[in-house]
This record gives sequence, C-alpha cells and structure tokens, in this order.
Amino acid sequence: MSRSNDILGRSPGILSLKELALQVASADVTVLVTGETGSGKEVVARFIHDHSRRSARSFIPVNCGAIPSGILESELFGHEKGAFTGAVQARKGYFESADRGTIFLDEIGEMPLETQVKLLRVIETGEFQRVGASETVSADTRIVAATNRDLQHEVAEGNFREDLYYRLHSVELRIPPLRERGGDILLLAEHFIHGFERKHGIAFEGFSPEATELLLRYPWPGNVRELRNLVESLLILERGKEVTPELLERHLVQRSRHRSLVHDPARAESNELNLIYGSLIQLKQEMGEIRQMLQQLLLANRLHTPQLMLPGPPAAPEPAPPATPAAVEQTLPLEELEKRSIATALQKFGGNRRKTAQALGINERTLYRKIREYGL
Repeated sequence: MSRSNDILGRSPGILSLKELALQVASADVTVLVTGETGSGKEVVARFIHDHSRRSARSFIPVNCGAIPSGILESELFGHEKGAFTGAVQARKGYFESADRGTIFLDEIGEMPLETQVKLLRVIETGEFQRVGASETVSADTRIVAATNRDLQHEVAEGNFREDLYYRLHSVELRIPPLRERGGDILLLAEHFIHGFERKHGIAFEGFSPEATELLLRYPWPGNVRELRNLVESLLILERGKEVTPELLERHLVQRSRHRSLVHDPARAESNELNLIYGSLIQLKQEMGEIRQMLQQLLLANRLHTPQLMLPGPPAAPEPAPPATPAAVEQTLPLEELEKRSIATALQKFGGNRRKTAQALGINERTLYRKIREYGL
C-alpha cells in the first residue's frame, strides 16, 4: 500500500479488504481499521475517504498516541481564548476543520478516558464544546479510527470505554500482515522501487532470484512500512546495484539488531519468530565470513602442507566439517521453528488460543489455521 487513492495488492485478503472498504465508503458509517504496526491503516482510511461522498472535502489524520494527553482535547475540539496558559486566541479543532470531511483517529487505543467521553458524544450527536467554552459546536465529520491494540482486552482492563468501543465497531476492517500476503511483497517492492528511482535519480538493478526468495521468506515484523524503508535504504546505500542474498541479509540483520535495542520486554514473546529468523540469517552471514577467513589463511600460510596437519592415524576418517547455515536451515526449517514456537506458546497459556495469538503477534484466525496445518 502506498498511494493515497488505492490499496495495492492481489492477495485474497487484500482483495476482500478492498471490496469491503468500497462498500463502507458510500455508507458513511464509523469505521474501525485494525492491523499490526506498519500494515497501512492510514492508506485504508484515505481510500475510504477518497471513494466517499466527502472526497472533495478535508481528510485530517490525527495520531492520538503522538499528542500529549493534556492537549489532545484542545487539538480535537479547539479552545477559546484564555482557556489555558498560552491560549492567546480562539482556535478551531480538527473536528471543525474536517466538517463535511473525514477525520482519521490513528492509535485510538492511546486516547485518555476523559477524551473518550467527549468523542462518544461527537459520534452520537455530532456536537461538542471547545475547551473553555459553554456554547455547543456542531460538525458533520466522519470518523475512521485505527488501532494495533486489542480493544476488547483494553475494555476488560478498564483502559477503553465499552460504549465507545461498540460505537466504533460498527464496521471493522482488518488489514492482514504482510507475511500473509504472499506475492504482494514483490508487487509492493516493485512499486516502491519505481517511486524511489524517480525520487533519488538512481537506477536500480533489482533483486537476484535468490534475494527475491529471501524477500518472500522474511516475516516482515514491520509490515509494509518496513519493506518500504528497506527498499529505500538499499537503493541509496548500495547505489542501485543488484541486491544479492548476502547483501540483503546484512541489511536485515542490521534492522533486527535495531529492533532488539528498542525492544519492549513486555512484548518479547510476540517477536519470538522474528528473532529466531534473524538469528538464522546472522548465523549464515557469520559462517560465510569465517569460511572466507579460513580460505585466506589456508592460502597465505599453506595450512594444507603435511607439517601443519593434525596428528592422528593415517586411516582415521576426517572429522565432519562444521554445519553450514544451509545445514542448519535444513535441520530446523522456518516451518519447524514456527511450529515449535506455537506449541510452546499454547502450552504456556494452557491452550488459551486468544492469549497465544496475542503473545505470538498474530490474529486468532491465523493461529487456528496454523494449528490445523501443523496438527497441534
């Protein structure tokens, strides 16, 4: 997903999402878009706006998690002059600015409870009050909200109002993660390549067949955003030369290390598969470097001469060479690692599939499919 007026992809999940988004676009109902971070929730919100009767009016995106809770209410609903320190003049909020248009409330699960109360009233009546005002203001603003959180869990924990959840949940559009979208990965990569070639004036020689296969196997924890950033980094840092598996692995390992630096311990289990895969890639890279170093030493010091051979009976079989990364992958393929991770999580949570899916960072539908696929 990249263009504001389209949803890119040909996978069944994306085609179904696009069809449903077109249906709700004309219905003018409140929509809740869910999906992992980086999956393209704002793109879907813009698609809905662009195909609605409000398309000629404003589309205003608001990241509720990026605005301090103390000023979020003022940003959404506006304020009067003197309402608080620094309010030197009256100001419209986003809802008034988006009148007859669409407001996109991203990361709505981060919204404070006191602001949720006022948002509920806006949904029900279309009315609100500016901060510091007694007069009521009306606005015909469509709301599209988005979150990567489990709002039902947040309701149970008391962090999100149940009545607001059900009002937002009139229609839910779930964006499948990139790892479930198959060939869409190559389609999106090609789209990003063309865009960045024009932007940076660099011709890109593309991915080798082996690197292309690695693109399809990688789990993409950062989804479409991670793919987009990776393509741009490869284009700029490698000056457009063909991407080999070794080159791609080096960039993926660097990103995996960065994620570990900013890792949230409370969500460690949800990234287990990604860390395992990153470790395999790093192991393969390191073994390649060791192999290259040994070859250089053999050439420089003539380690193949009899004087430097290890002592032992002449007829004794040579020790088996150390396992190569390919052997490691053959012994423990990604599917087997995934199966073991799911089985471990199921055992930890006593077979509770909802908690298992949350811990693994996948949706329950995917978990059910994997359980059947692996015969767990």
